[in-house]
Amino acid sequence: MSDSPAVPEQPEETETVTPAEVRVRRSPRYFRFMITGAVLFAIVALILTFSFPENPTYDRGSVFGFLLAICVTIGVALGAVVALVLDRTTARRARSVQADRIDVRVTETPDDTSDTQS
Repeated sequence: MSDSPAVPEQPEETETVTPAEVRVRRSPRYFRFMITGAVLFAIVALILTFSFPENPTYDRGSVFGFLLAICVTIGVALGAVVALVLDRTTARRARSVQADRIDVRVTETPDDTSDTQS
């Protein structure tokens, strides 16, 4: 008799390989395009703020705030539209490749050492 603990049995694995044809293409990152549009139009808002003479009713900070809200919204929308157009044009250049889908099923064996007495 040895004092070494019992080694549990390894679960049995069953693999199924299924060949399939998939389409691979590059797609733009929408968030990056939207952030780029927002930054570019924020710069446009800054330029527009200082390109016109100062208004006696509103100070330059208020004018910049209004223009920033409008320009950033337009920039995000235009960035999303540009990304969408690029996504549609890259969809035409998609190519088909062969890929293997591997499904692994693990069948567990009942463990006899799980019955413990207190």
